[in-house]
Amino acid sequence: MTSLLRRTAPADRFDRRLLAPMMVGTILNPVNTAIIAVALTPIGIALGAPASETVWLVSALYLATAIGQPLVGRLVDVFGAKPLFLVGAVMVAAGGAIGLFAPESPESIWWLVAARVILGLGTCAGYPAAMHMIRAEAERTGMASPAGILTILSVTTQTTAVIGPTLGGLLIGAWGWRATFAINIPLGLISLLLGALFFPRHTAIEPAPHERPRIDGVGIALFAVAMLSLLVFLQNIGIALIWMPVLAVAVGAAFVWWERRVDDPFIDVRVLTTSIPLLLTFVRSLLTATVSYTFVYGFTQWLEDGRGLDPTATGLVLLPVFATGVVFALAFGRRPEVVWKLLLGSAAQLVAGILVLFMTDASPLWFLVLTMVILGIPQGLNNLAIQNSLYAQAEPARIASSAGLSRTFFYLGAIVSSVVYGNAYGARASTSGLHTLGWFVVAVATVFLVITVFDRSLARVGRPPLHSGE
Repeated sequence: MTSLLRRTAPADRFDRRLLAPMMVGTILNPVNTAIIAVALTPIGIALGAPASETVWLVSALYLATAIGQPLVGRLVDVFGAKPLFLVGAVMVAAGGAIGLFAPESPESIWWLVAARVILGLGTCAGYPAAMHMIRAEAERTGMASPAGILTILSVTTQTTAVIGPTLGGLLIGAWGWRATFAINIPLGLISLLLGALFFPRHTAIEPAPHERPRIDGVGIALFAVAMLSLLVFLQNIGIALIWMPVLAVAVGAAFVWWERRVDDPFIDVRVLTTSIPLLLTFVRSLLTATVSYTFVYGFTQWLEDGRGLDPTATGLVLLPVFATGVVFALAFGRRPEVVWKLLLGSAAQLVAGILVLFMTDASPLWFLVLTMVILGIPQGLNNLAIQNSLYAQAEPARIASSAGLSRTFFYLGAIVSSVVYGNAYGARASTSGLHTLGWFVVAVATVFLVITVFDRSLARVGRPPLHSGE
């Protein structure tokens, strides 16, 4: 069946039968990132688990994803998208089943943490596999820039961010907190079916079986230890764990040393040091996530604690962020140029951060909504431009691992934001703490704007070559 699908695909057009598995695969991670936000309190009450333990339901997925994305991406580059996509789908369904049938006792929280780790690793396959297939289709069709397809992926993930918390609330209201895990069973099975039907077993950009490079087990282990040490410390900053960042730096140095000498590295650090534009794209991914998560979580807490809104009103205030993001992504997504998108997005981030500095406990709702509308501009444009930049700058043979590494930077930004708003607020989300977050957003947005203004390589992304010989 797969060979038939490939033969009948248009020779000069993207095979749109691939869109269904790509879209379902890429929503698995944002669904599980967003849906848990409304489930933490019900889970803690049901199991008698304190907040210090339920927070690991969030951290576990972040840690598994940050470490697993480049690993799974590298495996996709070597073995192709289909086998990794199918294994990931099975893991997603399995993680959902573990959460659904976990016993109900205080110790069961760790069953749920294990389920979240499995879900995190399983969802790692979706985005790298999608980027791999987009690159493979571009090679097959001669398509210069698949901006429209990249836009579809961007809008899909942003829409998922909109409905994730609402979906979680509906599921909990109808069937209890276990439904937030159980939803992964049908999603995993649907991914499995769609991947089996429509993904080709091989594409033109992965190596033939006899040409496959050796898997860099040492590099993978060093990367995992360094990232785990750093991320655990960032989420639990304290004197008792001060040895962890020291370990992360030492192991990270050993990782770089090893990767520069092995023939087939897990992450080609030589490319990162020589391809400054790609490295800056990763940094922009980190900065974008830092700003976005600072608002989505930090600003949300202030709306309820400082401004005194109920959860329903809070959700309505936040809705323009995602709605505006989707509108801007759809409006400008088919244009592959990125430099003006990043400039506009970084300027909007800066304006949103400045507006936060003027918020008080009595700020009118229209002012809060206006800030969220402005924040929605980078939500749509930055993510879209980063995705297009990554596609243009990454080596075709390493497109999936580069996509995975980009997501690692993204989730590192999410963790950094959680550290910042956690320390800014303390016991409750006060207005003074919100202003601290505002200054933080201004600083991050300024760095984003500076590295964008001075990155001349961005002008070439999405532009056709001057002549056929280029």
